[in-house]
Amino acid sequence: MNQNNIEESGIPKRKALGRGLEELFSNEVLDYSTVEKSILTETNKDEIVMLPLEELRSNPYQPRKVFDEEALQELASSIKEHGVFQPIIAKKSIHGYEIIAGERRVKASKLAGLKEIPAIIRNFNDTQMMEIALLENLQREDLNAIEEATAYHKLQETLSLTQEELAKRLGKSRSHITNMLGLLTLPASIQEDVSNKKISMGHARALSKLDNAEEQRKLADQIIRDGMSVRELEIIAQQPTIIKTNPQRSRIKETNEYSYLQNELSEKLGTKVVVRKNKIEISFVNNNDLNRLLEIMNIEVGR
Repeated sequence: MNQNNIEESGIPKRKALGRGLEELFSNEVLDYSTVEKSILTETNKDEIVMLPLEELRSNPYQPRKVFDEEALQELASSIKEHGVFQPIIAKKSIHGYEIIAGERRVKASKLAGLKEIPAIIRNFNDTQMMEIALLENLQREDLNAIEEATAYHKLQETLSLTQEELAKRLGKSRSHITNMLGLLTLPASIQEDVSNKKISMGHARALSKLDNAEEQRKLADQIIRDGMSVRELEIIAQQPTIIKTNPQRSRIKETNEYSYLQNELSEKLGTKVVVRKNKIEISFVNNNDLNRLLEIMNIEVGR
């Protein structure tokens, strides 16, 4: 289907954006399902066109990099039997179309052997494409921890929100947002381990509180090799003194009377905190991480 056919199908140019997205980002709580439902509700049947799958490419702001193959196969089987019930949302680009929402449906349709897919065309700008792609994916249960953290980071930057504001608008706790963003301070190799589900979210959060990349990598390898529990790792991350009892496990010498306080502060700040000798030591990995901590503590530094 060429552009002339699409234009003749009666897509009104007046609906460049649609009321849904404008309302979405003026609401107190961000909710992707609201904007998609609004676009679908406001779209007349004659506005839905069939786009060739070969002309569709991923949204460049799509945070999801890993798709569950088994889930895609299940969706493909459903599409073979029942077809694609819900149109995707796409934007005309220089070469074909960019997928704004519905990439799983596109991938599954290709697996099902389809040549085209129903679509609604909307003229989103780059910022809006980023926002809607991030929100769509944040509400998918199979988004891995690193993809979720990346989405939070991009949303925070795009909408110029503090962590507190982002937490409120996503309906999440402040500590959850802080802990997730802390994962992005991990070395790239460990982030990849998390994405590939070699290391759990709990392990990754504990590792992110360590301030030594070499130590993080060493412990990550031990988690994968020996099956270290999250609790064991948390103890190691909090205590400076480690007594080796065997090659597969470590036992911590409990000598710090401020262990409880350290745990509370580390949970609050999303980084390693050590309390000793009338001092509180708060670790950070770079300037961005330092700014994150200052923001949490409501400290404004004059320039």
